[in-house]
Amino acid sequence: MVYERSNYMGYQYFLRRGEYPDYQRWMGYNDSIRSCRMIPNHRGSYRMRIYERENFGGQMMEFMDDCESVQDRFRYPDIHSCHVDGYWIMYEQPHYRGRQYFLRPGEYRRYSDWGGMNPRIGSFRRITDFC
Repeated sequence: MVYERSNYMGYQYFLRRGEYPDYQRWMGYNDSIRSCRMIPNHRGSYRMRIYERENFGGQMMEFMDDCESVQDRFRYPDIHSCHVDGYWIMYEQPHYRGRQYFLRPGEYRRYSDWGGMNPRIGSFRRITDFC
């Protein structure tokens, strides 16, 4: 994962092994990279429980695979909190587009815990391919 600002802040981008001659190749908003981190291999299940309210309140739905459109599957356009097993990338828009958010295993009580500016999530997928 590469980050626009230091201390793993700002826009986030998941880059697979390869060459990126310019920031548009990784769908970047600008050419600034100030921090990065490797994503370790995950041994175990991939599971995400998403909630319509913060602190795990309201309607809940569990996913074990990728979701191309949160609105179509969850019926709510916003995700306010979640429990995560495995490594996942959330996208601001459906079809894996827009701003990205890297989620490691753990609890996220509100969208700001994963770096979100708002609770709107359009899609998400597991990080299973490290090459």
